[in-house]
Amino acid sequence: MIKLIGIIIVIIGFTLKLDTIAVVLSAGVLTGLVAGLSINEILTTLGQTFVSQRAITLFILTLPVIGMCERYGLKERAATLISNAKSLSAGKLLSVYALVRQVAAALSIRMSGHPQFVRPLVNPMAQGAAVSNFGEIDKEDEDKIKASSAAMDNYGNFFGQNLFMASSGVLLITSTLQEQGYVVDALDVAKASIPIAVILFIMVLVQNHLLDKSLIKKYSKKDN
Repeated sequence: MIKLIGIIIVIIGFTLKLDTIAVVLSAGVLTGLVAGLSINEILTTLGQTFVSQRAITLFILTLPVIGMCERYGLKERAATLISNAKSLSAGKLLSVYALVRQVAAALSIRMSGHPQFVRPLVNPMAQGAAVSNFGEIDKEDEDKIKASSAAMDNYGNFFGQNLFMASSGVLLITSTLQEQGYVVDALDVAKASIPIAVILFIMVLVQNHLLDKSLIKKYSKKDN
């Protein structure tokens, strides 16, 4: 049981909002020590894992490009573009993005994520739509739209990727079930994921409709 101490360290570290890398490395090293590994074996395992999974760190290369785009007004131009569309609300825009994200994930088309897409484009456009409809909005609603923008990306990616039979999630589910003696292939898992994806999108529509309703209720009162 004590070998699971790494999980406790991760939970405590994330709860206290400590440095992510330090927390994860500490949890890994302590778990290895408890499991009876030497420091050399722990460092070797960490190094081999990093090298075998180094492609995951490629997203770091995109961050300077995104930073330069933001510096030269990408967010402002996105917000201005959407603010000219008077009939488009923040909720409608986020629903469209969630659908696009879900379809893209189902087709295994990469659309980056929060740092590369949501922060510099989707969130500013949703903010611009709200400003277009209600004028200036307060900090609380800015944060609410920001959180909804991030949530749409998570919803679309998480529930859309299982619609692609060769995605890592589907392959993991398939291999796990087969190890337990169940006869199942990746196509079966992808088909079973379709109703879940449809239900998810209905929930997205409801959530974004409630977001628009809350903004209308709040700022229509201010206008009066």
